[in-house]
Amino acid sequence: MVDPTSDLGEDIDESNAPACATCGEKIVQSPTHRVVTWIEDGQVQERHFCSDECKAAYDE
Repeated sequence: MVDPTSDLGEDIDESNAPACATCGEKIVQSPTHRVVTWIEDGQVQERHFCSDECKAAYDE
């Protein structure tokens, strides 16, 4: 998995890119990439979204 704080447009191979939690598309060089993080059972959890629309659809 890619470091979520890195720039996803820099040297990221599609096989290592995160997938959108809504549509499943790999997120490579996406200027609208969104990450939601939270703590659960003492561990950092995250969800990646390829766009604001996918994030909104997931939230519904």
